[in-house]
Amino acid sequence: MKILIVEDEMELSKSLEESLIKEQFIVEVAFDFATASEKIFLYEYDCILLDIGLPDGSGLEILKQLKKAGKAGNIIIISAKDSLDDKLAGLNLGADDYLTKPFHIAELNARIKAVLRRKKLDGKQHLQYGNLRLDLEERKAYVDQKHLPLNRKEFDILNYFLFNKTRLVTKTALAEHVWGDNIDQADNFDFIYYQMKNIRKKLRKAKADIEIEAVYGVGYRIVES
Repeated sequence: MKILIVEDEMELSKSLEESLIKEQFIVEVAFDFATASEKIFLYEYDCILLDIGLPDGSGLEILKQLKKAGKAGNIIIISAKDSLDDKLAGLNLGADDYLTKPFHIAELNARIKAVLRRKKLDGKQHLQYGNLRLDLEERKAYVDQKHLPLNRKEFDILNYFLFNKTRLVTKTALAEHVWGDNIDQADNFDFIYYQMKNIRKKLRKAKADIEIEAVYGVGYRIVES
């Protein structure tokens, strides 16, 4: 899953980034209002960690932009401000949680996972499609209750498809979600082809009753076979 950290304190931002990468999230960082505003409309994020006090603007204004665009959701405010008015303002604008600095990284990780579960899984900790099941807490996949070995990228790809099982997934969207916005530097999407080839082979070998079909020139969709 992909997380954006909007935080101008370099040291804190780095600590958050390192911790979330260890939790196997895809992480991007914005240190100011302008960069954050650009990123939130260029890319899709599963969760945004948002500081209110940015050097060139207010995080509350970013919340307003997200709400206006219909993209508010899965947002946790991290702020040194502990006033009731700030908390109410943030929550009323669509934030899902509010964490006051200083805080323990472990608490932030727990709150991120709680927000993701509430928003996308209604409290459930797994995704199911056909006889394929993903355990999001353990990051393991099963076909008919039998473990399906996947590497990190393969799990992230299947996770993304199951969250978007009614939609056509473009190669660009898939690459940005799983590999981050540095994918812009890639010459082509051949690496996606090889990942998809391996995943399909594993699904067939495990006798999964779902498959990922290619839509020529566009991307992929997951369907029941």
